[in-house]
Amino acid sequence: MAKEKITGAEALMRSLEHEGVTTLFGYPGGAIMPVYDALYGYKDKLNHVLVRHEQGATHAAQGYARVSGKVGVALVTSGPGATNTITGIADAMMDSTPIVVIAGQVGASLLGSDAFQECDLVGVTQPISKWAYQIRRPEDVAWAVSRAFYIAKSGRPGPVVLDFAKNAQVGLVDYEPQGTDFIRSYVPVPKTDPWAIRQAAALINNAKRPFILVGQGVELGGAQEEVRQLIERADIPAGCTLLGLSALPSDHPLNMGMLGMHGSLANSIKTQECDVLIAVGMRFDDRITGKLSTYARQAKKIHFEIDPSEVNKNVPVDVAVLGNCKQTLAQVLEQVKPNRHTEWIDSFGEHHEREKEAVIEPEIHPADGPIKMGEVVRKVTEMTGNKAVLVTDVGQNQMMAARYFKFSEQRSIVTSGGMGTMGFGLPAAIGATFGAPGRMVCLFLGDGGIQMTLQELGTIMEQRSPVKIILLNNNYLGNVRQWQEMFFGKRYSFTPMMNPDYNMIASAYGIPNRTVVEREDLAAAIQEMVDTDGPYLLQVAVIEEGRVLPMCCPGNDVDDMVLDY
Repeated sequence: MAKEKITGAEALMRSLEHEGVTTLFGYPGGAIMPVYDALYGYKDKLNHVLVRHEQGATHAAQGYARVSGKVGVALVTSGPGATNTITGIADAMMDSTPIVVIAGQVGASLLGSDAFQECDLVGVTQPISKWAYQIRRPEDVAWAVSRAFYIAKSGRPGPVVLDFAKNAQVGLVDYEPQGTDFIRSYVPVPKTDPWAIRQAAALINNAKRPFILVGQGVELGGAQEEVRQLIERADIPAGCTLLGLSALPSDHPLNMGMLGMHGSLANSIKTQECDVLIAVGMRFDDRITGKLSTYARQAKKIHFEIDPSEVNKNVPVDVAVLGNCKQTLAQVLEQVKPNRHTEWIDSFGEHHEREKEAVIEPEIHPADGPIKMGEVVRKVTEMTGNKAVLVTDVGQNQMMAARYFKFSEQRSIVTSGGMGTMGFGLPAAIGATFGAPGRMVCLFLGDGGIQMTLQELGTIMEQRSPVKIILLNNNYLGNVRQWQEMFFGKRYSFTPMMNPDYNMIASAYGIPNRTVVEREDLAAAIQEMVDTDGPYLLQVAVIEEGRVLPMCCPGNDVDDMVLDY
């Protein structure tokens, strides 16, 4: 019996359906038109979200992937449509987010001729993706899509780019669905050395002052329960990276808070006092370590990591436990003995109290003066029962949200960590509402970042995407302003912002909104936002020259934290 002949574009639709894709974010154009024509017949199977800019498509795909654990998909055209995805692809690579970007391309016969909207997308994206491939024949569609999804989601996740030539979209093919579970020379999960398991367990069992660093790899690997069992059995205090904040409940007694430049004072000090440092699914980036030459030099170090290239890259370790941390932690748990480190854990308390008195209380419970970012964040998390998904943009809003938001559920933080992409927040929050449709999504951003992807309010308008937007407006590029205050003699070079009327803009998009200037109006406004079905924009006028503290200044030891200046 003859097989059914279909176009390459139709083969893409069937391949996406075969991979379990239900939602994709995109923007049509000339070189991807055959795919969009095929998509017209899949409206009941594939929910296409029309974004307002291709960068928004990639960030929305990231937000979707981060909260759902699935692969996010972006669909764009060639030339500028494709190059507009570069920031999102690089962001996904830095933060290990599984997305597949499918871009149109000129026909294979025109490649290399500088045809209209031709761009060497594979050449451009190879350094910032796990795999980039150009589909030149319709016969390669099913194979390429299957391979793309396997690479994106396996091992250490990341972005994959498919450059889809127009002739391959319109050509005919005998379609057969394909599945990929092996690629020669690609080893997504390295083999675990039993010796490393034994050595890690021995170090943990003999530790007097252990400290565990919980990274996003715990969430990506689904190892939240294994981490909880380890810290409870061995009585180990834990600190979380920015992207790993929701891997442990915020109120867990062994959760000592966030690590890093603006993290917990106690965590920074105890990093330099612990005798065994256990890193799980994190990469020892500079915002965590401070000065590398002095970082935790007194401690034996264990690194649970799926990507061998991260081991000893920044910080030399004594034991590297390679593999998926869900499996490797389970193996270590079999050899870890119950323990108690009461005195060591209690020693965190004095530093918590010092930070609480000097920084936290003045930020979340100010006696008077302008509204502060921290008090807004704390009120929002309390009034959502600490169950919302936190999405942030980048800057002071990001650090304040990370410091003062509370988490009780897994996969609850979506932010741009490695790249620090301003403009990430708004489209990522849209994606998160599709990835976690049953949860409230709270987006914190500043007056700088919102203007970088402001057009995505149009996507919210069309989709009625229920994003709760909390705009912390200080009329500055706040984070840059703080650095100018600290290191450049208060020379505020091009950081003051002249802002539009955000309420008028929100109203133009049909989004309910409110502005709060006085502290006594804040709680009622937040309640109104929470009670409103669908999207809402709450603008809060916050202190203009606010500071994110504590802070480990660049180039300093990790425990050299500034509480005031």
